[in-house]
Amino acid sequence: MEVPFHSYLPLLFVLLLGLGFAGAFLVLSTSLGPKKPTASKLDVYECGVPPTGDARNRFSVKFFLVAMIFLLFDVEVAFLFPWAVLLKEFKAAGTGFFAFGAMGLFLLILGLGLLYEWKRGALDWEK
Repeated sequence: MEVPFHSYLPLLFVLLLGLGFAGAFLVLSTSLGPKKPTASKLDVYECGVPPTGDARNRFSVKFFLVAMIFLLFDVEVAFLFPWAVLLKEFKAAGTGFFAFGAMGLFLLILGLGLLYEWKRGALDWEK
């Protein structure tokens, strides 16, 4: 089965339009933007706080642990939305109870993991 090229023309048009706008705004900002660098403008900006210490300082392990927990629950939401959208179709196909149970088990395991991390103190910044 061969797909005709003209069916991809709208996609190609949108892609070229997006690239054209991005390129045009980059060229306009560099050509029309102010060019008066000062010491304060060239200084490192870190969330409004003046940088202190060396850039190679180590972070606490708790920072990475919280980041991984955030990613875990972000992935959970990525699985939860398609499941919620397709739940009516699962019910119509007769597999609604199984789909509901599978997602319930998935959420239970993640909830137990969160409870475990909470009890271990992984979410406490003061320790």
